[in-house]
Amino acid sequence: MNPKVEIFSQGEEVVTGQVADTNAAWLSQQLVAMGFSVSRHTAVGDKISDLISLLKEIASRADCCICTGGLGPTTDDLTSEAVGKAFDLPLQFDEIALQQINGYFQQRNITMPEVNRKQAMLPQSSIRLDNEWGTAPGFCLQYQHCWFVFLPGVPYEMQHLFTEKVQANLQTRFALQAEKLVALRTFGIGESALQENINQLTLPEAVTIGYRAALDEVQVKLLFPHHFDENLTAEITQKIAAEIGDYVFAIAEPDKPAGDLVAVIGELMNTTAQTLAVLETASQGLIAAKCIGHDWLLESSYKNNVCAMTGSPPKDCQSFLFATAQEMGKSLRISSGASFALVQLYDNKHNFSNKNQPITLYTVLLTANGFCQHTKTVSGTSQRKQNQAALFALDLLRRFLQQKESLCPYYD
Repeated sequence: MNPKVEIFSQGEEVVTGQVADTNAAWLSQQLVAMGFSVSRHTAVGDKISDLISLLKEIASRADCCICTGGLGPTTDDLTSEAVGKAFDLPLQFDEIALQQINGYFQQRNITMPEVNRKQAMLPQSSIRLDNEWGTAPGFCLQYQHCWFVFLPGVPYEMQHLFTEKVQANLQTRFALQAEKLVALRTFGIGESALQENINQLTLPEAVTIGYRAALDEVQVKLLFPHHFDENLTAEITQKIAAEIGDYVFAIAEPDKPAGDLVAVIGELMNTTAQTLAVLETASQGLIAAKCIGHDWLLESSYKNNVCAMTGSPPKDCQSFLFATAQEMGKSLRISSGASFALVQLYDNKHNFSNKNQPITLYTVLLTANGFCQHTKTVSGTSQRKQNQAALFALDLLRRFLQQKESLCPYYD
């Protein structure tokens, strides 16, 4: 059984929601990848009795605890004091810690405020973790069965300390056997539809399946035990990918990470030495923004919806907009010199800001040999429509590059 670890976040700003607890999320990812079983996330405000109580509880039930926050110089930073009282470890002055804190200020030509001396007071018998990225030293100690690690709450400092001072120690201290997490990254399909597609498959009892929905994608997450057969892992993964179909844009594994939709497109564009020009309407420049820094994007422009430029379209709106997009795409591809031209139009500009009224997108990808196109209806706020418009246009390009012909029925 994997050792149990808890993540303990300290700070009134975390409890009240003024600050999102990104530390806990980041630490969970690192710890699970190492082979820990994350059993709880807990947050406590700036009340020392609550801190003391929780520390004692964790010591009685966990193998390891990573605590973030509360190591600063101000009166509301109470972690060290709480540890001392909870575990009967008086705080002791650490001269080396003070020298490091003072050195941090000297490097910036600033006189160290006297209140920062507090950060050099560490619990008796604890092991100091030198902080080269800020003023708050971390520390670690054993109490009962639990190994405690205390880190500053500033994410930049916390991540560096964990990666460079803590991780190797945990790997030697605990017998870790990392489970294998495989994530099928999808776009254009919801959680419920994904589950319906997969439900017909019978998975081994040892394999855990979960779903994670985000703004730009939905992930199907498969967790395999560390001893699980590699060939069977690959077989199960491919079966699930086949059931999901063309919605899968990448499969991420521990030794084969996969980026987001734009990263996948970027790799395909660079591998095939292709370039792109874009004309946006509903996405209002967001396609270009998502592709910022990629040299294969040669040109991008934004126009108001074509209906506003050409007058009211005929009754057959779809044919009219697709024909218009094709002509604009041909012209754009020639004028820009790009391998591909991506043109996006939509049918009703009056509905864009009304979250109760959907719009229909008409997207065309022009190449030297032909074109592919699709329609998609999106709804919600203006921001959601804008984001979905950008993503569906990019996904058409992705599907073409990955030769997902089911979405390109018009390609010659």
